[in-house]
Amino acid sequence: MNHPIVWLEWTGLHMSPWKIIGLTGALMFGGRWLVQFLASRKHGKPVIPRLFWYMSLVGSAMTLSYFLFSQKQDSVGVIQNLFPSFTAAYSLYLDIRHRGWHRDKAGH
Repeated sequence: MNHPIVWLEWTGLHMSPWKIIGLTGALMFGGRWLVQFLASRKHGKPVIPRLFWYMSLVGSAMTLSYFLFSQKQDSVGVIQNLFPSFTAAYSLYLDIRHRGWHRDKAGH
């Protein structure tokens, strides 16, 4: 998983599967703010949609796995992504517990 993907070499990109996992996780973790912005704009008030927590959890788990298992193995990256994983998981749990699985029936 740490070796460059051969079929991408013609592009000049030297991407390993772990690098793709890490970049996808970083894009997902950052993209959650766009989701939150669009939801807040739609409702006219600050809103954190459930998708925000899913993206937080999956994005931080992907970047955490990148820092744990790739050649990078950077302790700063591990710590940086470990705590958001727990926070996102707990917030998602609270959201489901408070609003149930079918959020559309509950108010924001």
